[in-house]
Amino acid sequence: MGKRLTDGQIKQYADEGYVHPIPVLNRDEVAEARREIEAFEAKTGKSLDYPEKSKSYLLFDWAERLVRHAGILDAVEDLIGPDILVYHATMWIKDAKTPQYILWHQDGTYFYLDPALHVTAWVALSEASVASGCMHVLPGSHKLGQLAHQDDPGEDNLILRGQAIFGRFDDEVGVPMALQPGEISLHHTDLVHCSRPNQADDRRMGFGISYIPAHVLDVGTPSGSAMLVRGRDHGHFRAEQRIGAELSPEAYENHARLMTQFRARQDAGARIGREVAYTEVS
Repeated sequence: MGKRLTDGQIKQYADEGYVHPIPVLNRDEVAEARREIEAFEAKTGKSLDYPEKSKSYLLFDWAERLVRHAGILDAVEDLIGPDILVYHATMWIKDAKTPQYILWHQDGTYFYLDPALHVTAWVALSEASVASGCMHVLPGSHKLGQLAHQDDPGEDNLILRGQAIFGRFDDEVGVPMALQPGEISLHHTDLVHCSRPNQADDRRMGFGISYIPAHVLDVGTPSGSAMLVRGRDHGHFRAEQRIGAELSPEAYENHARLMTQFRARQDAGARIGREVAYTEVS
């Protein structure tokens, strides 16, 4: 029995590459995070998007609370041990009745981690149902190892680079990982998964946090950065930290620098690109 997961859930993760649902956040925690996100959107006049949606813990209080949430970290520790780094995080929002999608892919395709022990904690801040475009997974596909990906230039693809596995799984439906607000799912970096457009009446809001055990090696170029959130740092990644108050000029400067390095690493060899503008909010 782990800190948060049962023996059966730990076995399911090993066998099938995912486990859900895991209740973690209470109603007030969900409401507070959503309120803060939507207050930022009201101020900027647009849905939370790049660049602020990525590595959001370097800019926003709500995101820093989530990546350090004891309940989430307990569940992650049950899978990868007590020394935990946040490698990346992304806010995934599909507004109601919109066409955004994510094709079949694996999370760690361009993360350059050895061994591939990265686990994604997907935190539901609204209902993630089949109708609203929850994740669908192919159980056991994490045992296939790293598969070849191509870039998808579709403007409705929520992944900035658009990496996808074409041809092999086109006819697969997969198993839906539906979640209620405050629940999380955990999936292995090599698990093949996708999500479809939101046909529901509410927006689908989920925060995907990429956790890695601190002993994992960085085999990418340029070198990667990560933030220690539990246990001991083993020194394999440049240390990230939040600088300055929420959305301060110092926080934005730090975020822009680390995101530029991350995108250079992530997009090495990419055949497509999209403009990403940094605008400070005062």
